[in-house]
Amino acid sequence: MLPFFGEMYGNPSSIYRFGGYTARYVERAREQVAALIGASPQEIYFTASGSESDNMALKGFFQMNKNRTRIITSSVEHAAIRNTARFLKDEGALLVELPVNSDGNLSTDYFDTQFIDENTIVSLMWANNETGVLFPIEELAQKVKERGGIFHTDAVQAVGKVKVDVSKVPVDMLALSGHKLHAPKGIGAVYIRRGTRLPPLIHGGHQEKGIRAGTENVPYIVGLGAACELASKNIEIENTKVRNLRDRLERELLSRCKGAKLNGDKLSRLPNTTNISFENIEGEAILLHLDEEGIAASSGSACTTGSLEPSHVMMAMGVPYTFAHSSTRFSLSCYNTDDDVDKVISVMPGIVDKLRRLSPYVGES
Repeated sequence: MLPFFGEMYGNPSSIYRFGGYTARYVERAREQVAALIGASPQEIYFTASGSESDNMALKGFFQMNKNRTRIITSSVEHAAIRNTARFLKDEGALLVELPVNSDGNLSTDYFDTQFIDENTIVSLMWANNETGVLFPIEELAQKVKERGGIFHTDAVQAVGKVKVDVSKVPVDMLALSGHKLHAPKGIGAVYIRRGTRLPPLIHGGHQEKGIRAGTENVPYIVGLGAACELASKNIEIENTKVRNLRDRLERELLSRCKGAKLNGDKLSRLPNTTNISFENIEGEAILLHLDEEGIAASSGSACTTGSLEPSHVMMAMGVPYTFAHSSTRFSLSCYNTDDDVDKVISVMPGIVDKLRRLSPYVGES
């Protein structure tokens, strides 16, 4: 990325020589992103985030269909989908939020009862951002296409961690975000299958074939492309080394920490994510103590940090309130080590014991 902050500063949408030179790197990045998800480069459009990509899909579909729009999503979606869908409901769309079971899995039988036609957009996440639970996207997308609907997936958590291949899975639109696979924060992309009609969310110039106006953020686009190429090479590591690290961390925390509970399906989930609750403890207190030890974890999703309420994902799964408040997500990557896992295992039991002694909930029925 560094050269594009300095000497290679040309605008890729201009006609002068050093602008055209940077344009080649933008297109190379488009090819790298496309290769990671099995798409054509012409189907990739750069955005500023996964949230923008999600908004582009849902709001664009609503703009084309107006009050005929039917949105089917789940009760555990990221705020980028959940809040956008509820906004569009206020604008006149019909919204259905499908429930999940206690493991965070979607009921495909209940899904089958939903009315889907050409005015319907189904938006279901590939993997949950808090629990890592994987939805059966290939099966669900096929059912939507057979009934004439449009299928969108927020694949922000899944891309780079599990195999995502849109040449084999009939999704019409897919959102991804750079910082979930070690690209910079503030860059994302949306896949729009060739033939899918979508108006621009941002109007202006001709950039991104008129779908997304605004001068291209070349350094970040280049960074996203490089990260996608690296992620493609590291998929096997994610599903072997990283999975083993995650499993050891999870196993030790569940056995060493009293009142610990795993949230989400144990098998059908991302290889890098574990979400554990610790009964009668506040999640924010856990995070503060971990931070003092140099450990970064999350309570719910980063987009809900600061809320005093348990995450909507935990509530939708029916996690008891005394556990839901302390749900803590540990996310690992190919850059984590055994020493990292050992550090968490060594400090977490003491943190749990200390906070439980101080907890106002202990002793309550």
